[in-house]
Amino acid sequence: MTMPIFKSKSVPVLFKAGLALAASMVLFPILNLKVFPELTNVISFGIGAIGEILLGITIGLAVNLVFAGIQLAGQLAGYQMGMALANVMDPNSSIQIPILAQFNQMFALLIFLTVNAHHWFLRALADSYRLVPPFGFQVSNSLMELIVQLAGSMFVIGLKIGAPIIAVLLLTSIAFGLIARTVPQMNVFFVAMPLKIFIGLLFLGFSLPFLSSFLKQLFRGLGETIFLILKAVM
Repeated sequence: MTMPIFKSKSVPVLFKAGLALAASMVLFPILNLKVFPELTNVISFGIGAIGEILLGITIGLAVNLVFAGIQLAGQLAGYQMGMALANVMDPNSSIQIPILAQFNQMFALLIFLTVNAHHWFLRALADSYRLVPPFGFQVSNSLMELIVQLAGSMFVIGLKIGAPIIAVLLLTSIAFGLIARTVPQMNVFFVAMPLKIFIGLLFLGFSLPFLSSFLKQLFRGLGETIFLILKAVM
């Protein structure tokens, strides 16, 4: 339910339930029932079920933090371009986000599907039963450190993706500041707004090939991240 694309509110709940049921039926043969703990009451079963849910949420959170960093890059670039008020509806969260953040997210989702990064979730489900015994979820210090590290990498991803546009627009603002000092008769604010949008969109197009290669490398490393999460909850 926390997987990108399928977590969207536009996806019918009945489809999500059917997908969960189908995944459960496919993965049931690999479940080792010998290590299944003996449950004596409803409370222990409820605690174990909550642990399994938290394990799935943690795996989904690790990937959603990557997409949050990609959205952050679009927000930073949009503010520099003067498009802070140009918001569109995000189908995943049903809230309004800047248009460049939505563009980055849709572009990242296409790359995500192109490199078959969504297959890591199926492998994560299978490996979770192989590495972590049923009802064996444990909150450890290594897990919390890993989550904090992933949260910090969100800002690093945002700066790396948005750095080319932010740097160019910063130089453009400095140039307009010098023009305003040397030619005070010129209405810099009237000229700067459309020109900054044009320059930002121009360099956004120039950076798309580099963004594509960066996202491919980023999504191919998700397998290692998910494996570290499973090792941390053992």
